[in-house]
Amino acid sequence: MGLVDRALDASILFSFDRSGFLRHAARYGAGDLDVDLAGRVALVTGANSGLGLATARGLLARGARVAFACRDRGRGAAAIAALPAAWRRRARLFDLDVASLADVDRAARGWRGALDVLVHNAGVLPARRELTDDGLERTFATHVAGPLRLTHALRGALRRAAAARVILISSGGMYATKLSVDDLDWARRPYDGVAAYAQTKRMQVVLAGLLAPRLAGAAVVHAMHPGWADTPAVRSSIPRFWERMRGRLRDAEQGADTILWLAIAAAPGRDSGGFWFDRQRVAEHLLPWTRENAAQREAFWSAACAAAGVPAVWS
Repeated sequence: MGLVDRALDASILFSFDRSGFLRHAARYGAGDLDVDLAGRVALVTGANSGLGLATARGLLARGARVAFACRDRGRGAAAIAALPAAWRRRARLFDLDVASLADVDRAARGWRGALDVLVHNAGVLPARRELTDDGLERTFATHVAGPLRLTHALRGALRRAAAARVILISSGGMYATKLSVDDLDWARRPYDGVAAYAQTKRMQVVLAGLLAPRLAGAAVVHAMHPGWADTPAVRSSIPRFWERMRGRLRDAEQGADTILWLAIAAAPGRDSGGFWFDRQRVAEHLLPWTRENAAQREAFWSAACAAAGVPAVWS
């Protein structure tokens, strides 16, 4: 990487935007995504729109069977109905509200067979503090507790696959915050939806590293961030950002490129627990005050497992 590239990446603006993707993509290996996925099965949460839909489409285009895990059955069905006919035959709707621990259990009990790819993409950014029926703050439930419980419940299906992948979709916004397990439900602070989102996205990156050894032999685990992509969630949740940046945002396929690469390419299957951006393993911290130590990571693991209702020691 030359000096100009380093300077542009350091600017963030010219790295996370569409121009950053196009510049980074010039380095991509030819044929990395030329993978025949016939016979492989994927589950993508939040697959009805945005990055989830782009990921599901990329997997279907290469021959995989894909379960569209969606909270809203109507939107999920509409997304599948809009697919090319050949893809529709390999797509199925998988009713799931990942923020509900009971719904996670119900859905996981209905899973049959091996699972090659599990993509934790479902996301929310509420304007006001909301608690789920489990008493969890909704952002934490959607991004951390639900995915953790779902991964635990499906670990047998992951083991039945030849070389399973688990991918957590984080956000570049996590760089501005540190890991904390204080006040997970925002009961003692004025609620800030953007801060709650960034904190749980930091948690997802840490979670990937903590899951990696616990799923060793069953699945490779990675987290990634997609840069700034133009998705329905961005338009509705942070409209002022979208209005200012819409001319520079990546499209959904560009944002999902690294998700697809992590799911199917050979290189990311050789290790586990990484954090990735534009097909490169990147630092988890840009600011020294955001760094956590091993004890804080383990405290987070204990708190996350308790919230998700799963054992801290996995068999």
